[in-house]
Amino acid sequence: MPTNKKESWIFTGCMCTLMVLGMSIYNIALQGELSFIAVISGFPFAFLVALLLDVFVVGKPAKNIALRLPTNKEKSWQVGISISVCMILGMVTFMSVFGIVMEMGWQHLNWGTYLHTWLFNLIMALPLQLIIVRPLAVSALKLSRRSTIKAE
Repeated sequence: MPTNKKESWIFTGCMCTLMVLGMSIYNIALQGELSFIAVISGFPFAFLVALLLDVFVVGKPAKNIALRLPTNKEKSWQVGISISVCMILGMVTFMSVFGIVMEMGWQHLNWGTYLHTWLFNLIMALPLQLIIVRPLAVSALKLSRRSTIKAE
């Protein structure tokens, strides 16, 4: 887990970049329109929205909730998994609205469409985050620590 602001930004940047990329590919593939252009064209705005939601809306409450869960706080992996699950629940909640509005417009935002989108996004986001993205972000964090140590 990050231990200072620089590490926190590296970790958040890696997580956000990989999750937006993975979820963009998934959602575009679900629509049957998967192409490099489709993924890249929507990525910058989706990344910006996700980063802002992560930093200013979802991050702090997710961490607070995760730290209240009955996990062994002495085991950093348990705390990390708890935070990741809470972050996914929050981000899927907001980014599902974003996806519906960007793809279909506000007129298609209703409970049925939202719940369907939320569930399909959650089904992909949890394993993507826990199995692929989180381990890669932790590895990137460890690499940044090594490069900092070598630079000193």
